[in-house]
Amino acid sequence: MRPAIGGEAVLRCAHFSDLHYNEAHLEESDRCFGHAIDAAIAGGVDVAVVSGDASEHALKSHEPALFALASQLRRLADHCPVLLLQGTFTHDPPGALRLFQLLGGRFPIHVAERLQQVALDADGRWHASEGWQHTRLPGGTRALFTCVPTLNRAMLAAHCGSAAELGSAGYIADLLSGYAPGNMAARAAGIPTLAVSHGTVAGSYTEHGAVMAGLDHEFTTGALFSAGADAFLLGHIHLHQRWQREGQLIAYAGSIGRFHFGEPEDKGFLLWQVAPGLASAEMRSTPARRTVDLVFDGPPALAQLREAAADGKLHGAHVRVRWHVAEEESRQVDRRAIAVLLDGAASIKLEGRVIPILAARAPGIARLAGLAPQIAAWAESVEAAPAPLLACLEDLRASSPESVAERLLAACTSGADAAEALQDACATPS
Repeated sequence: MRPAIGGEAVLRCAHFSDLHYNEAHLEESDRCFGHAIDAAIAGGVDVAVVSGDASEHALKSHEPALFALASQLRRLADHCPVLLLQGTFTHDPPGALRLFQLLGGRFPIHVAERLQQVALDADGRWHASEGWQHTRLPGGTRALFTCVPTLNRAMLAAHCGSAAELGSAGYIADLLSGYAPGNMAARAAGIPTLAVSHGTVAGSYTEHGAVMAGLDHEFTTGALFSAGADAFLLGHIHLHQRWQREGQLIAYAGSIGRFHFGEPEDKGFLLWQVAPGLASAEMRSTPARRTVDLVFDGPPALAQLREAAADGKLHGAHVRVRWHVAEEESRQVDRRAIAVLLDGAASIKLEGRVIPILAARAPGIARLAGLAPQIAAWAESVEAAPAPLLACLEDLRASSPESVAERLLAACTSGADAAEALQDACATPS
């Protein structure tokens, strides 16, 4: 804790989120998280928070990703107290984070997987509330954290009442506003207040620039501000973004690394400074991998790819080549030549979309009796003249196969192309 202007205590907090450790992301996750921990330690942070999705999925005990994540968390816990929040259940399976409480660092790691408040004391120890909030703050509290992890209906039913109340749009807002009196009392006592959650802010943007649609619990900024915390540390969305009202600040740290194509923004973590009634956050970048998208309307132009590779910008980058072509052009795409041209890239992903040739169909054609009515219906649907087709059909019916073949061969011998020869053959009486 550091003194601030006016004598109030300032808490320096490192906020990491969406680490997504697994075998596929291990190199990216570990390089970026390790860099962020180095920067946080060098900055002398007082506490560290991981706001959900520490892993990509359930990690087995023998997986290198689990060992790497545990090693980094132990390194962090040797510097300061650590708070781990339960993220999305598919990423952080319930109960999986408890293992990290056993790492035995110099400072404790607290896992928040239920609605609760945890107080951090002057010795760096965590004090969790028995219920959803502290009725009285423990002696020596230096900072108060309100924890709202990913929630299921059972958790909400325990704290928000009946199933009918769960169905109302305001149950999350009611829950958050219930924390306001305690946070206001802590602020009045000169204690910084922080809230941590994993979910979707209504109207926020994804890393791909689209408005986020949340399948889990969703908040409004008004509901988050109503909790009365000085700082609200969020996880779940991989794009850093923030909202401010007077001295309060809400912010997503974003993902620690670049795990997907189409994410141009910087990746990193947030370095918070939180004093009673005033919060600020500084984005610190991590060495996330470079990704490049090369998009073509038609077959990939090898000359263009050669030019892009020649300037050196693709060397060491993760490159995705995308194209869409008509079905008849699909064989013009030379995947092997593309791979040779992009040999200096760290990885290459080829994504082609083939637009199929669609045959025109006349509605109800199969229900018409006879070939002649069906041809007439088809001709009408494609705006073609039916008379020549029907005349040809009638001629084929009246002629023997041998005579049709003789006329076709004779027309071809005269120099006409196959289409003209067939037309002439049909037009010539037998």
